[in-house]
Amino acid sequence: MGTSLGFHIVFAVLGVGMPLLMATAEGIGLWRRDAAWIALARRWSSAFGVLFAIGAVSGTVLSFELGLLWPGFMAFSGSIIGLPFSAEGFAFFLEAIFLGLYLYGWDRLRPVQHWLAGLPVALSGAASAVFVVMANAWMNSPSGFTLANGRLVSVDPVAAAFNPSTPTETVHMLVSAYVVTGFVVAAVYAAGMLRGRFDVHHRHGLLLGMAMAGIAIVLAGITGDTSARFVYGAQPVKFAAMEGLYTTMRGAPIHLGGIPSNSEHRVLYAIEIPYGLSILAAFDPNAEVRGLDSFPFDVRPNPIVVHLSFDTMVGLGTGLGLLALVFWAKVFRSRRLPRNRLLLWCLVAGGPAAVVTMEAGWFVTEFGRQPWVVYGIIRTVSAATPAPGLAIVFIVFTAIYVALAVTLARLLLRLATHNRELAEPAQVPQA
Repeated sequence: MGTSLGFHIVFAVLGVGMPLLMATAEGIGLWRRDAAWIALARRWSSAFGVLFAIGAVSGTVLSFELGLLWPGFMAFSGSIIGLPFSAEGFAFFLEAIFLGLYLYGWDRLRPVQHWLAGLPVALSGAASAVFVVMANAWMNSPSGFTLANGRLVSVDPVAAAFNPSTPTETVHMLVSAYVVTGFVVAAVYAAGMLRGRFDVHHRHGLLLGMAMAGIAIVLAGITGDTSARFVYGAQPVKFAAMEGLYTTMRGAPIHLGGIPSNSEHRVLYAIEIPYGLSILAAFDPNAEVRGLDSFPFDVRPNPIVVHLSFDTMVGLGTGLGLLALVFWAKVFRSRRLPRNRLLLWCLVAGGPAAVVTMEAGWFVTEFGRQPWVVYGIIRTVSAATPAPGLAIVFIVFTAIYVALAVTLARLLLRLATHNRELAEPAQVPQA
């Protein structure tokens, strides 16, 4: 399930961000009567069609895995979180319908009609992400039901969907999707510039990608800080694992980097900032922060995995923010896109780094909730299937995902080559 989610989420976040970029590029083209912007949107729509198809397949696999791999979880929660899953299905079909109109309507619809057809694609893609994350938020803050002798006696699907974790988790995930999309798109065009392609499509693509990335990375920092503060109050054991805090204390320090040691009950090789954790968690240098020692051993997540994942997310996220800052500082200073090779190489690295940052964030969310699949209600070991032979299925599915990834890369490269060949006769001279 983790492998399937790790593969699918890349397509999910691009499904949120790419339609917004396409609509923005086409809108600019119509507004300025600039054929280059519209051509860029058309190129992106072709690539997005391929991404959407593979994402739909991997998403369907996840639907089957929920029932096959997690019978204990679905037996309990199916009637509780069915509402957001059903809503996600409607959003997906809406996205697919309007994406069909958008892809096949380039030469069949009037320009403004075509642009309007792209707006529901962007909105429904974002809605799909929100509805799915609502279900995950419920797993972190289960609500909307009443138990009597261990059995469900009443369910409020609306209350379950809008659980306490929903506001922070959904907003942070949505913003993160735009971060990943912006940096991935910028990385593609930065790589082209390193090969000497400074045509109008590369310039526009890099500019719009970094515009999305620059705005979204600031919002991601704000929403991420809000999410961490929520976890401090709602899931203190996860918060302790994230920060590698073993002992409950007032004036708790922040550990930057380092490796948690369960045998020594401290974080080794870390940079320690006194009072930092208490200040960030409660805006009070003397605030108490509960450590792992205040929880029974059998309900603690693995602090090594959670802390390293959290540091990876925060470290790479901070680096991406600085990269966006440097890029836009150079743009505003020189009034043109930078061509410094070191900066372009950093932008190329920013694409994979953004994906790793997003994956690490989900590691924090999922590993930090362990040993619970539904926090405080159902343990993961009780929710998973006892069926034998899963190792073989895991190997087969992993091989399928690798084959899909290779096929996708080849298709996108061929599509990019085809687009370049079409554009060469009308290529805009270098500025």
